[in-house]
Parts: sequence; C-alpha cells; structure tokens
Amino acid sequence: MHLSRAWKSGIITSMQRNSSLTVELFFNPKHVGEATEPRFIGRSSSFQCGATLRVSLHIDESAQITEAKFKAAGCSVLVASASLLMDQVLGKTTGEAAAFGQQAEALKDKLGALPVERSGCPALVREALVSAIQEYSDMARDEWEGDEALICTCFGVSERRIENEIESGGLRTIMEVTKACNAGAGCRSCYSLIEDILEEVNREQ
Repeated sequence: MHLSRAWKSGIITSMQRNSSLTVELFFNPKHVGEATEPRFIGRSSSFQCGATLRVSLHIDESAQITEAKFKAAGCSVLVASASLLMDQVLGKTTGEAAAFGQQAEALKDKLGALPVERSGCPALVREALVSAIQEYSDMARDEWEGDEALICTCFGVSERRIENEIESGGLRTIMEVTKACNAGAGCRSCYSLIEDILEEVNREQ
C-alpha cells in the first residue's frame, strides 16, 4: 500500500510523542491472546476514539491470577497500557489486582507523560481488568458454600463480619465499611450488597 508523504509524516510525529517504552510495547506487545479456560472476561470501549479492549484472566483456586491476556483494537498507548497492566497483575490475588486497577495513577509512572487525546487509554485498560475480576467475583459468590454469606470475594469478607463492624462502629457509609474491614476495596461488585446491609443494620438499631 502506498502512503503519501503527509500520511507517513503524521504517523512518525504521533509515535514521537510517545515514550520509548510505549513504542516498544506497541510493536512488541506482551500477554496478547486468550487466557486458558475457565477464563473470566472484561471489556471496555471508547466511543470517542473507537478503541475496544478485551481482557481475559485465568484464576486459580486460591484466587490468584495465573494468566492475564488481552486483545485490543486501538492506539499505541492502549496496547502499551494493556501490556503493562497484564504484566503487573500476573501472580496477584484478585483483591490485590482489583485494588491496583482502581488506582488512577497505576500506570502513569511507567508510561510517562501522555498526549492529552490519549490520556484516557490507561483507564480503559483498568476498566476491562476490573470488569473481568467482577465476573470472577460474581461466580465465586454464587458458588460459595461456607456457613456465612460471602459478600466481598476479593478480600473474603462475610456478611456477619460486615454486620459486626457496622454495629460496633456505628458505620453509615460504604467507605467507612471498607476502611474497617476491606470489604469493597477490590472490584466493588459487592457495593450494592454492602449498601443493603448498611440499610438493614442501621434500621434495626
């Protein structure tokens, strides 16, 4: 395919605005593909730039991420961000990975300063990661066979533990519950459940 001089110049100028690590990971991305089944899938997309991302995780019985893969259609920053984040969550528990994925600055130090129009790419990757962990959390909660209802699968916090913290500490908000026992500090799929417990316990007091 023949590219005009102006088109080539535009590509070069765009790539020059990225860090050397971003360029390297764009041309040589890591962790591309699909995780081994059973896999948990998270997706994200941007209507603004048309980028799409799919993250797949394989998680073992101890809730540790043993495989983290992605497929992306987007710019160099999106691909580099996905490569970096998959690398960093590999070997972490779902709770650790979800908490890391919630941090807005999670990839900034490694990627360096980003062009304004690409600044949202790391957030797309973090969104897809957390979405995949939420799918795992929903499954783990449904299959739980313990004596007490499991609310926060990321940190193994039961309904009774949350009730006790609310009663003893006079807690009123999810943030207060999270600070007291870590429930909700990971993928946040349990937020609505924590809200229900807060409402019920405080209504009875």
